[in-house]
Parts: sequence; C-alpha cells; structure tokens
Amino acid sequence: MYSSIVDNTPLIKVNGGKHETSYAVDGSLMNPLEAFYASLAGCAVVYAKKACKALGIKAAGIEICCKPFAGSGGPLSLAKFKTEVRFPSEFTAEQKSAILASIAHCAVKDIVVDGAHVDFQVNEA
Repeated sequence: MYSSIVDNTPLIKVNGGKHETSYAVDGSLMNPLEAFYASLAGCAVVYAKKACKALGIKAAGIEICCKPFAGSGGPLSLAKFKTEVRFPSEFTAEQKSAILASIAHCAVKDIVVDGAHVDFQVNEA
C-alpha cells in the first residue's frame, strides 16, 4: 500500500511499506511524472545488470541515457521514450546484443506498451 498526507508545501512524501519517496511540485525535486520517466531508466539499468550477471561479465561502465518525447497532448503526454546505451570498449557485439535485448524487456516498459488495463478507482475512505 502507498499513502501520503497532503499539506500546503510543495513537497510530496509517499510511503510505500518500508520505503518513502519524495517528490515536489516546485522543481526542487522530481515531480511524479519525472519519477515515472526515471523508473523507466532505472528499469533499463536493472535489466542490463541482470543480463551482465547471466553473461558472467561486469556491468560497470555501461551508460544508459533515456529521453521522453511529448505527444500531441503536450508536455504531459508521452509519444516516444528513447533509450540509448553506450558500452565500454571491451564488450563484444554478442554481449551488447544480449544486453540490449534484455533492456527491451523491462517490466515497467512492458506495462506501458501492453496497456495494463488497470481498473483505477478513486473513492472516499
């Protein structure tokens, strides 16, 4: 369960079990939409690390850069999300291919692409 108490500051704190995440609406921290984009980038890193572990190689030095592109709905919409991966020189073509394929299966991305068909409900408790 995730919960938050709304106050009059620009800060937003969300508690999720044993972790707390902070956002802001004044630019001092990521806002929730920026955090969503960051979760896509973080997911790419998780899958790169998993692939490297399966290949028996170190993941150190891989650089992953992600950029969202707004859709026709303006800056609060998403039309494209580009992920670029740079590898250290010692990575072989086969290793690079395996890592890129793994990143392409990021669970967060799959939820977006597949359309999770989530039943979102907003009710008074």
